[in-house]
Amino acid sequence: MRGMERLRPLALLILRVGLGVIFIFNGYPKLFGHTHDSMREMVQDGLPAYFAYIAGVLEMGGGALLLAGFNTRLIGLLLAGEMAVAMWKGEHFFAHPLAVGQYELALALGAGAFALATFGGGSTALDTLFGRGRSARMPKSRD
Repeated sequence: MRGMERLRPLALLILRVGLGVIFIFNGYPKLFGHTHDSMREMVQDGLPAYFAYIAGVLEMGGGALLLAGFNTRLIGLLLAGEMAVAMWKGEHFFAHPLAVGQYELALALGAGAFALATFGGGSTALDTLFGRGRSARMPKSRD
């Protein structure tokens, strides 16, 4: 398992890039494509219509920041929170917990974002370049 520790920077990079691309892909239409549709969905889910803009900025901007690895922990926490709200309000997790197909994307994105909030962006992130990534380094395991 010690060999796997050497892959941690690559794993965090892949996680950051994958989540960043997906969040950007999902945030862009909320701002520049189907804004009215997104606003209508927000209202149907019991949220104010302007939450479509908040979600769009958070997903698109947060996704870009994840790609760069800048403020990874904060952005990861914000995006995990947004996905929790999406599961709670939009995907109706509590009403139909066995209907995984309805909330699987929000669950996976939220779990990945929370992992980045917990572990940081890794040594390839801008956080590390600016000295914010020190706490993201994990102590060596004693396997």
